[in-house]
Amino acid sequence: MSGPEVVAHRGATAEAPEHTLAAYRHAVDIGADAVECDVRMTRDGVLVCVHDRKVHRTSNGRGVVSTLRLAELEQLQFGARRARFSRWKDDEILAVADEPDVEDGQVLTLERLLEYATATPGTVRLAIETKHPTRHARRVEQELVRCLRRYGLLDGDAPVEWGGKPAFRVMSFSQLAVRRARALAPGVPTVQLIGKRLRPVRSELLTGSMSAVGPGLALLRADPDYVAQAHAAGKEMHVWTANEPADIDFLLDLGVDALITDRPDAVLRRLGRR
Repeated sequence: MSGPEVVAHRGATAEAPEHTLAAYRHAVDIGADAVECDVRMTRDGVLVCVHDRKVHRTSNGRGVVSTLRLAELEQLQFGARRARFSRWKDDEILAVADEPDVEDGQVLTLERLLEYATATPGTVRLAIETKHPTRHARRVEQELVRCLRRYGLLDGDAPVEWGGKPAFRVMSFSQLAVRRARALAPGVPTVQLIGKRLRPVRSELLTGSMSAVGPGLALLRADPDYVAQAHAAGKEMHVWTANEPADIDFLLDLGVDALITDRPDAVLRRLGRR
C-alpha cells in the first residue's frame, strides 16, 4: 500500500448518505482500506451507527438515540430525507423476481455492518468510534467487544488480521472510553481522538497506552510538528476529515498514517491507486 491508509468517513458520504450500507458498499467498491463508523447504544442495549446524540439531522424523526428502542428507530427513515416518504418510492420493478431493498433508509445496526464487513471479499478494515458522554457509559464498550467476538473479529484479546493489519480499531474522544477498550481487550489498537486541546495537553496524551492519536485537520494546520512528535513517541497519526485537494496534499506531505475522508475516491486517485 502506497501512502497512508484511506479511511471512508461514515462510509463514502460524498456518494451516499452517512452510516448507510450504500455508503459502506461504495467505499468497498472503490477500494478504501477501511471504513469509519460511530456507534451509540439504544435504550434496549443495541449498538447503532448514528453520529449525533439526536436523530433529527439524519432521519425524519426526533429524539435522543439512548432513550429510543431499536424498534422505534426502525420506524424512522434514515439517509436522504424525502418530502413524501415511501420506503420503496424510487424502486422500479423490472422482473417478477425483483424485490425492493428493505434496508434502504433503515437505521444501520453495528451487527449488520459487521455482518457485511466480514462477508466482503477483500475484507475492508473497521475504525469504530464510541460516542460519549452517554447514560450507558461502559456498557457501550462492553457490548462492542461482545459484538466483535460474535463476528469472529477478536481472537482472545487481540483482533484478527486482514491484509497483515488488525481488522479493526476502537476510537473515542473520551479518554476513559479508550482506556476501557484496552482493559476489555488489551490487544486491541486504540485511537485517542483529539478536538481542541492546548499543546501541553496533547503532548501529554502521547505518553498514554493508545496505539494512535486522531487530531482534526485544523489542529495539524496550526501545529504540523505534532505528526513528527507523535511518531517519535511511537504513535500513529490518524487525521480527520480531509476532503479538499490542498488538505489531502498537506497531510500526505506530513506523512500521516491514516487519512479519514468523505471522498475516499479522490484520495485514492491522488495516491495513484484508482
